[in-house]
Amino acid sequence: MFITIDVKTNQRQELYLVTDAVQNAIAESGIKEGICLIFCPHTTAGVTINSYLDPATAADLQDEIDRIVPTRTDFKHIFDTPSDAAGHIKASLIGSHLMVIIKEGKAVLGHSQGLFLWEYDGPRSRRLQLKIIAG
Repeated sequence: MFITIDVKTNQRQELYLVTDAVQNAIAESGIKEGICLIFCPHTTAGVTINSYLDPATAADLQDEIDRIVPTRTDFKHIFDTPSDAAGHIKASLIGSHLMVIIKEGKAVLGHSQGLFLWEYDGPRSRRLQLKIIAG
């Protein structure tokens, strides 16, 4: 089953929690056991799994990715915004897909784990594409 989740990010950079939307998509699929592939078809956004319990976690993640890849104007490629080129690099480092196990009709996640779309060049309208496979 193929499902699209639409997301509207609110900030230039943010970790946008999508756990509930993914869990709802899995429930709607009716698949009780299998896998869910979560794909982000954008070059300035990615997906990650991390703790959602403490908002400071997202702030630390954002600070560290900015330290590693700061927004600069001396990149060789800058398309439409100053954070465009840095966003491309961040997306390559973080990744564009995740796979989670489905058990009893739900994504298997640890106690504090959440699924995030990571925006690097927003705010924008984004989408996640899910492929839910029984087995």
